[in-house]
Amino acid sequence: MAENERSGLDYAPGRNGASPTPIKDEAPTQTTAPPLPQPGGARYAQIVGWGYHVPSKVITNHDLEQIVDTSDEWIRTRTGIEERRVAADPNETTASLAAAAARKALDVADVHPSKVDLIICSTSSPEYIFPATASVVQDAIGAVNAGAFDLSAACSGFVYGLAMARGHILAGDAEYVLVIGAETLSRIVDWTDRNTCVLFGDGAGAVLVAASDVPGGIMATELGSDGSGADMLIVPAGGSAHPASLETVSNGSHFIKMEGKAVFRFAVRVMAEATTKALSRAGLTTDDVDLVIPHQANLRIVQNSVLRQLKIPEDRVFVNLQRYGNTSTASIPIALCEAIEAKKVKPGDNLVFVGFGGGLTWAACAVKWGVPTAAPEVGWWRSTRRQAGYQAAAARSMWRRAVRWMYDVWPADPEEAAAEDNETPKPEPTKQVSGSRNN
Repeated sequence: MAENERSGLDYAPGRNGASPTPIKDEAPTQTTAPPLPQPGGARYAQIVGWGYHVPSKVITNHDLEQIVDTSDEWIRTRTGIEERRVAADPNETTASLAAAAARKALDVADVHPSKVDLIICSTSSPEYIFPATASVVQDAIGAVNAGAFDLSAACSGFVYGLAMARGHILAGDAEYVLVIGAETLSRIVDWTDRNTCVLFGDGAGAVLVAASDVPGGIMATELGSDGSGADMLIVPAGGSAHPASLETVSNGSHFIKMEGKAVFRFAVRVMAEATTKALSRAGLTTDDVDLVIPHQANLRIVQNSVLRQLKIPEDRVFVNLQRYGNTSTASIPIALCEAIEAKKVKPGDNLVFVGFGGGLTWAACAVKWGVPTAAPEVGWWRSTRRQAGYQAAAARSMWRRAVRWMYDVWPADPEEAAAEDNETPKPEPTKQVSGSRNN
């Protein structure tokens, strides 16, 4: 199977959805997942579904040698990166990657999109300035009952999203929250700048967080920011401070700019501090941690923070940046999916997700994994019905667009048109000044 197709679809549905929605005329799938909490009972936020999607186009370090003054050896020794995925197809966008990852997460949980209450999409390369990329994803997957918003916290954003999902669930405002990290950073990278173009890649990862009465799940979070370092990792133009103009385009102000050494020092410090604080809030120590999944930015950052400062053994730290580079807010969920594929996650494990990014921001969360990760076979009938459901969502979207178009183009009902005319302000008559002459 192609690598960009490996994801939640590899895991059979039905065992992780906290409240699976049976398809009509089909027997409900048995599940060992946490049940929905009963009224008045304790609530916990459990991750019950996961999936990722990356573009098929691979750019290796040797490919970059043909573009900028660099070498495979230089990139490997300084970052640990060997290759990255790039959205070369114009139809591959942040929203399309996010929607693909979201569908796979829902398939793993065996939860129908209509059950999703909220979609949080973390991204630094959104589909548009507005509307939110999350709204585009909501429409694409047919989550007709979900609210949706984007979250901007750069590479820390996915963990910020988990904190938001936990808050909504513990408050009783949502039963299912879809948290997505998605990026097409190749669209905002200066491919003549060897300091940045060798680092970044594209991709998306998603998890479905569900309310549960089983203790565990997302136990504690630590979020932080230091805006005094905002200019250390930034896209300078395109916002209200420097709107798009001929000048901003010509001088490359719409590309990622980074002060590499300063960001490195910052990352090494906050990764260790954030991990320690999140574990302390969860009542854990580093000895209790079964697996750390750090933001996949630079191998030396992971080595200097998680391995050396926290003294967590290398076999309890998951790294896959050699294949994907820095996919920003998508890196942790992509790594989580691959860690599950590698059988490094099992029920009862204590996990830590920790990241840092532009802002400057940092975030960590402690998670007690609560659902099985085995991969039973998926029946062809259920898979076919799901695909039909996503096609129906696309048809529903087209129909709604067509209805809006018809309202704009077709003649209005006479009574409705008259009502609209009555609501339209009439221009005031021109006042004549006494003694003046009108021509």
